Amino acid sequence: MKFKILLSTSFIVCSFTGLAQDAKTFAITGDGAGNFAWMNIRQVDITTGKITQDVYQRNKTAFVIMDAATKKPVVYPLNGDVRFPNSSPTETMVAAAAYDKKHDKLFFTPMRLGELRWLDLSAGIAAPKFYAEKTQLLNSLDLNDEANHITRMDIAADGNGYAITNDGNHLIRFTTGKKTIITDLGNIVDADKSGISIHNKCTSWGGDMIADAYGKLYVISASHQVFQVDIDTRIATHLGSITGLPATYTTNGAAVDADDNIMVSSANSFEGFYKFKISDLVATKIAGSDNSYSASDLANGNLLYQKEADAKKNFNIPSLAPPAPINTDARIFPNPVTANEFRVLFESQKAGQYTVSLTDLSGRAIMNKSITVSSKLQTETVQVSSKIAKGMYLVKVTNAANQLIFTERIVIQ
Repeated sequence: MKFKILLSTSFIVCSFTGLAQDAKTFAITGDGAGNFAWMNIRQVDITTGKITQDVYQRNKTAFVIMDAATKKPVVYPLNGDVRFPNSSPTETMVAAAAYDKKHDKLFFTPMRLGELRWLDLSAGIAAPKFYAEKTQLLNSLDLNDEANHITRMDIAADGNGYAITNDGNHLIRFTTGKKTIITDLGNIVDADKSGISIHNKCTSWGGDMIADAYGKLYVISASHQVFQVDIDTRIATHLGSITGLPATYTTNGAAVDADDNIMVSSANSFEGFYKFKISDLVATKIAGSDNSYSASDLANGNLLYQKEADAKKNFNIPSLAPPAPINTDARIFPNPVTANEFRVLFESQKAGQYTVSLTDLSGRAIMNKSITVSSKLQTETVQVSSKIAKGMYLVKVTNAANQLIFTERIVIQ
């Protein structure tokens, strides 16, 4: 794998658009068309994909790097380890960044350098002030091995920063307040041992990471694969593959807008920005988006499903639970349901026992049906009681091991 591919209900709810989310988004870019030195920090309008401001440009912007512990300027030796000259805070290139809007800091890790750094945006960008947290934990990794490069990073709903190495063997948490504490939580565990692994070099390295308002992380690999990661259990569930992207377009940066679209960028393509929904993983190009720069990472302070979380908090209404993306091996139809029944298509699923569950949006079970799948193309009809109120529900399909195979929102009319 080439190095550069790794660089990886309604009116009530709608009324919250823009209330909790923030349009401030940052991109780690090269110098311009044809340049792959991902060492510049630029601000981008996430709704249009237009670069709006140069925050830091290598070889142009004056800067200072402060030691996070001593608050004194750091001078890196020009002799000795020549990989880290004192010419730029992003000198070894950056593939992972996260914006902490609470403290107005842009965190990042330079490639092959065992430091967590951040840009204090509250101090202004006329002469950017960077901070470096030297950590034994990061230096203990073999940073010459690309498996240990940190290419995914975001700030989660709990306010902590999280980063994942290329190989998925290190889920790293860091605090974002005055005192920085960095902890290695351990390796990521695949939910489905027979499916696409988050550890697979060809499919799952590189890319970026976003977070939702319910405490989950989402890894978008450079090769278009999407995983949901439970922070507490470190279990990664493969959600599917993004479609609609050019074959040569690696997905290296990801950020969320106010409408739960995920904007992605490519480190090795100059074809602009694309966006997709987690509910279908179908990407479309953002018309007129900037194609002058390749971007190895995107970062903003938005959380997926923030509107639903705000609605629950402010109006005490049931949470609109995050829908899992469609698994292309199954389908539910018709939708909306108009005749007190719907059908579930099992396509290329393994033979065995499955359970189809109908729940309301808060997760309360309405009904369950056990199904035996024996063929690779099997359709099962599920009857719906006429006493069930009209509205939106969730249909979940699980296997005999109680692993989630498929879920989708349906409307019963």
